[in-house]
Amino acid sequence: MTHVTVAGTDRVDLDGLARRWAQAVVDTGCAHPGMARLRALLRDLVRRLADALDAEPFDATPGRRAGADLVAADITGGEALGRTVEVLGAGLGRPGDGRVLRLLGALAEGFTQALRERTRDAQEEIRAAAAVARVDTEAALRATEARFRAVFAGAPFGIGIADLGGRLVDANGTLAEMTGYTREELCGRRIADFVHPAGAAAVAELFAELGRAERDRVRTDQQVCRRDGQVFWAQLAGSLIRGEHGEPRFQSVMVEDVTERHQQQLRLRHQALHDPLTGLPNRTLLFDRLYELFESAGTGDRVAVCYIDLDGFKAVNDSFGHDVGDELLIAVAHRLHERVSRAGHLVARMGGDEFVILIHDHRSTGEVVALAEAVLDALAQPVGAGGHRLAVTASIGIVDRDCAATTPAELMRAADITLYWAKADGKGRWALFDADRTDREVARYELSASMPGALDRGEFVLDYQPLVLCGGDTIIGAEALVRWRHPRLGRLAPDRFVALAEETGMIVPLGLWVLEEACRQGRQWRDLAGDAAPLISVNLAVRQAQEPSLVDDVAAILDRTGLEPAYLQLELTESALIGPGHEPLAALTKLAAMGVRIAIDDFGTGYSNLTYLRTLPVQAIKLAGSFVDGLRTQGRRPGHADRAGERMVATLVQLAHALDLTVTAEGVETRMQADRLRAVGCDSGQGFFYAHPGPPERITEMILAW
Repeated sequence: MTHVTVAGTDRVDLDGLARRWAQAVVDTGCAHPGMARLRALLRDLVRRLADALDAEPFDATPGRRAGADLVAADITGGEALGRTVEVLGAGLGRPGDGRVLRLLGALAEGFTQALRERTRDAQEEIRAAAAVARVDTEAALRATEARFRAVFAGAPFGIGIADLGGRLVDANGTLAEMTGYTREELCGRRIADFVHPAGAAAVAELFAELGRAERDRVRTDQQVCRRDGQVFWAQLAGSLIRGEHGEPRFQSVMVEDVTERHQQQLRLRHQALHDPLTGLPNRTLLFDRLYELFESAGTGDRVAVCYIDLDGFKAVNDSFGHDVGDELLIAVAHRLHERVSRAGHLVARMGGDEFVILIHDHRSTGEVVALAEAVLDALAQPVGAGGHRLAVTASIGIVDRDCAATTPAELMRAADITLYWAKADGKGRWALFDADRTDREVARYELSASMPGALDRGEFVLDYQPLVLCGGDTIIGAEALVRWRHPRLGRLAPDRFVALAEETGMIVPLGLWVLEEACRQGRQWRDLAGDAAPLISVNLAVRQAQEPSLVDDVAAILDRTGLEPAYLQLELTESALIGPGHEPLAALTKLAAMGVRIAIDDFGTGYSNLTYLRTLPVQAIKLAGSFVDGLRTQGRRPGHADRAGERMVATLVQLAHALDLTVTAEGVETRMQADRLRAVGCDSGQGFFYAHPGPPERITEMILAW
């Protein structure tokens, strides 16, 4: 059995669809060339239509050709066309598929165009036969007239003959039946008299131009009024009939009932512009309306958008199934429609669990905010779906702008960004667009996006800050601190990019680069100062500590750079060491076994559990600067130290020493702090009092001077 992929959706059985199509045509009672030939013809048409759906770029021309081929095969009934659209619409793709809808519309257009051309050809034949009859024998004239009358009387279209002023002088029975008047009653009336008042003037002008020979043909779709008051859609095709010498003689009009086609087009358009699940306008209709508002906007006109996203909708689908999720979306759509559409605003479903409210003709941003709060209130009540009572919350991004200062695309992009803020700020709330915040977010994104390339281009460098023995000037270590020499923004401190690197995962390759560069520098200092060289201290982010390859990466870097493990110290925060999971702890235990020193950075800002430290592979702690900062304050009497702060630091130092841990105090900025740290037995200090972070050459100078 032959199949073809249609528009990237389900696979279609060509033979089966052709059989269903053929049976539908036969059921209408329409003339056809025989079942076997009919199936062969329709199978070929299905294949061509399916190929057209899958073609890039999409082109609806094969649809028009298929409609014309149906007429060429004498399949000309209006019901046959309706059944054709119904069968193909169900078999070629999902309802609402834009390509399928356009292709079926093209097929209907090709069908009716070919049918009109066939009738016009018959009319031309009649006209030609009449001309021949005037110069031929009386018998030929009578034969031609008989043929004309046969076509005129039996045509499936309404046909009328009018004088050059547009008044009917003859009409066939079909036209009489369509309008509800007798043929006698039709004669003497103008063609425009049967047209709905909304289009009567335009039709009268078209046929007046035809009567003045300014045109040879006119065509228009209009609503036609029957005698009983009913209205139907018809296509009026008028032609100018000329005499033997080309002079205008009469007008002819063919009237085709296209109500079914018009309704089908309305259905197709509605399907193309509305969400099939909720019945709300879809994103296509939303953007159509949005562009219309911008095109017609005057000075000072504003447009606002509320971008809505349901909180936790994925959990509903995962927990209760998509059927319940669909019921929830339908209920939410109904509440939005009740609260928003009746207020004159457009609410559309963008897809998934996202909705957008389009607001105009409002007086202030406060009105938009009030509407957003009303929506949140409307959604706050539990929703019944699938036998469950589901609590619904939503986040809303609000943008209100002057039309002259933005575009539809910028408006929607800003609304999307603002929705993200509402989500990030805690959900179940609205957020109002903030241009400054957007600029900051864009800057963060640009930094994040450029970071991989910056690493490849060598834009990152290391500064070093010494760790100095308390009570002297001996350098026992140097902490590596990464900096970014940005080509446009200049030299960036870690607080501008390290958090971004952790969010994106770039902290892993960046951290490995920092570790290797620091170890290479440490090896140079070992070659310079021997055993007196300082150890290299490198910060390890939580994400780095969780990497399965951490131990192998560190071992490989030590091997490549030639630095002994004892001269490398890795600094981690307490949360990385004592947090959930055992992977970091296992890796650090292996590293400690290799001889690498492990230190807790910013000790005192997390768990601060010295007893728990007995079980960790830790050799040192670095007291947070907040402890050291307290040592610079005076006591109650001038010239005397704050004894409480000093006793706290002394206690921490004593407990750490009891666990065989060395203590480094961070943030030492004054001599008073340095003296008091030495007095309580702190091992080493780090801070501006000793040295600011700087290039490796500065540490080299300090080593040589010492």
